[in-house]
Amino acid sequence: MFENLDIALSVKNLNVRYGDALALEDITLDIPARQITAIIGPSGCGKSTFLRCFNRMNDLIPTARVDGEVLFYGQNIYDPKVNPVEVRRHIGMVFQKPNPFPKSIYENVAYGARINGYKGNMDELVERSLRAAALWDEVKDKLKQSALALSGGQQQRLCIARAIAVEPQVILMDEPASALDPIATLKIEELMQELKKYYTIVIVTHNMQQAARVSDYTAMMMLSKEGERSGTVIEYDKTNTIFTNPKDKRTEDYVTGRFG
Repeated sequence: MFENLDIALSVKNLNVRYGDALALEDITLDIPARQITAIIGPSGCGKSTFLRCFNRMNDLIPTARVDGEVLFYGQNIYDPKVNPVEVRRHIGMVFQKPNPFPKSIYENVAYGARINGYKGNMDELVERSLRAAALWDEVKDKLKQSALALSGGQQQRLCIARAIAVEPQVILMDEPASALDPIATLKIEELMQELKKYYTIVIVTHNMQQAARVSDYTAMMMLSKEGERSGTVIEYDKTNTIFTNPKDKRTEDYVTGRFG
């Protein structure tokens, strides 16, 4: 399916439990580098839990237990010797609701790089990151102003700039446009197309049109069994195939709006 593409993330027999409750069941798939992979499916099937497996954010939930492997360019990020903080430096995350720090625009971008010991020219890094997030022209004259004064769409692009500033290889996006209006959403989608030249992007979205527009590959998630609360990936393929010629009837029903 991936022709000659590099594989950035490889998931093998992944299971996630919260206490005794199984949340994700037996997921195995590969995510190609410098492509956009969308994770879709009805509410409650574990999309965000799955996304958080890629940078060990589930570690922050005391009852969570992850079994199986997530390989990042061949290294299992769940190996006991691997530092989860280092994982998150390489695999950044943008959340559903824009969450800038209550600091200046400049400090929002510089903060992560600074605590990671960045030794280069900070002004250049801030400008480069804001340009990469298609925000520089809008904020270059107000870098000392509070990030909280920006519009919702600008705040979300600032959060993307903040993620880029620590120079990750993968950017995870959990419904990054769901709190934004259509114009701001379009800007985020256009930005993603630019960013995939340099980064691997994995996005969770409820918006079928958005998944069809922006992604190269799509993973369809459902509850693994009727009445169960554990989710799994039932189909994974090129986005065009998922939306026009899915193999699983449940995928067809979901993407055509017959249920979900």
